[in-house]
Amino acid sequence: MGTEIVTKEDLEAFRILLIQDIARLFDSRLAPAVKPWLKGTEVRKLLSISAGTLQTLRVKGKLRSTKIGGTHYYRLEDIKKIMEEGI
Repeated sequence: MGTEIVTKEDLEAFRILLIQDIARLFDSRLAPAVKPWLKGTEVRKLLSISAGTLQTLRVKGKLRSTKIGGTHYYRLEDIKKIMEEGI
């Protein structure tokens, strides 16, 4: 078995890599999963609008929805587009 010498610089580089790896693990666990479809309540919170305003956007065709079992679902892409345009 050969002898290896570990320097302070080696330990510092190892520490930095270890911290980066740990940070990546936490980021992946804490990051919410991006959902392609959102419920009306989620859209209202995201856009800071009332239920009536959301209904108006839907009725006027500015924001499309899909209704499943009495619940309207909105595509995240459409919501982003509305946010960029500024309701």
